[in-house]
Amino acid sequence: MTDKTIQFTIKEDHEREMKQTMRLVYNALNEKGYNPVSQIVGYLLSEDPTYITTHNNARSLIRRVDRDELLQSLVKNYLKD
Repeated sequence: MTDKTIQFTIKEDHEREMKQTMRLVYNALNEKGYNPVSQIVGYLLSEDPTYITTHNNARSLIRRVDRDELLQSLVKNYLKD
């Protein structure tokens, strides 16, 4: 009998967490009537937290995400086949 336990790496869990955080931030910006993509890009380029609304704690959430890691993940996923 084989063990069918699924194991996730820490990296996969971290990326999933980062993706979930970005979705929450995106939704909060959208709910407030902002263009979420433009606001997130502005934040990533400038590191100015005022690009992100405080609605639903979005500003606090995005500051937990490492910008370099996020940019690496975005480029990696953009270039996937």
